[in-house]
Amino acid sequence: MEEENQIKKNWHDKNYKKLLIIPVILLLFSFVYLGIFYSQNGSFIKKDISLQGGTSITIYNQINPEDLETALGDKLEELTTREISDLITREQKAITIETTTDAETTKQILEDYLGYELISGTNADIISTGSSFGESFYNQLLLGILIAFIFMAIVVFILFRTLVPSTAVIISAFADIIMTLTLVNILGIKMSGAGIIALVMLIGYSVDTDILLTNRILKTQEGSLNKRIFGAFKTGITMTLTSLFAMGIALLVVSAFSETLTQIFTILVIGLVFDILNTWITNVSIIKWYAIKKGR
Repeated sequence: MEEENQIKKNWHDKNYKKLLIIPVILLLFSFVYLGIFYSQNGSFIKKDISLQGGTSITIYNQINPEDLETALGDKLEELTTREISDLITREQKAITIETTTDAETTKQILEDYLGYELISGTNADIISTGSSFGESFYNQLLLGILIAFIFMAIVVFILFRTLVPSTAVIISAFADIIMTLTLVNILGIKMSGAGIIALVMLIGYSVDTDILLTNRILKTQEGSLNKRIFGAFKTGITMTLTSLFAMGIALLVVSAFSETLTQIFTILVIGLVFDILNTWITNVSIIKWYAIKKGR
């Protein structure tokens, strides 16, 4: 057993720098993809109507979403539909229609299709967001992410007071966000304000494990470098997998009735998977190289 552990340690000692190739390739791909995406869409994300303006109408009736999209896809711009189901029976209770078409036109087209009047607060809920308001809200959320990231970086530099370890923590958190945004766009998820807030939460989750790792390696003297890394890994991966399990269960529960919570949990699950990669490959490799160079 001791010999097997030694072989594993020797393998990591020889290959930890080579392992950096994996996250570097993913990060470069993410930069290229987001650059192309921005040039085509004028934004790094696909926005829902709360961020770009439009109309959301929830109709409390059983309606086939595929038939509705087929019939009205040419009449309503950027039309998307989502079923709202009972948590237990999974029976459809309502359907939400989102489009960038204005509220009055959307309401009239839907009434013509359904054959009855839509009355807000009775058989439907109608929400309209202006494009200028949506854009303003979007810019404020982006500013919030930037401020959160800056304060996170300041705290990390104050905590470690060394350039390389602090930069490694920041790089890992930044990579988590960039890779998550890339996959979210590939999956075709339209981001709402809740999704952007989930990215802020992801910064906290990411920094938590990165600080644990860096603190164990640089500020703990007990045991060899590899033992300190492995000890941090056991604690950190337990924390992350526990969060992933809890969020996965929550995602299954809320997916039928809450789009907001579904988006938050989806983004956090994606981000935590990337955090495992960036903490235990990217950050470990950089910090290990630094610790060896400094004789720690």
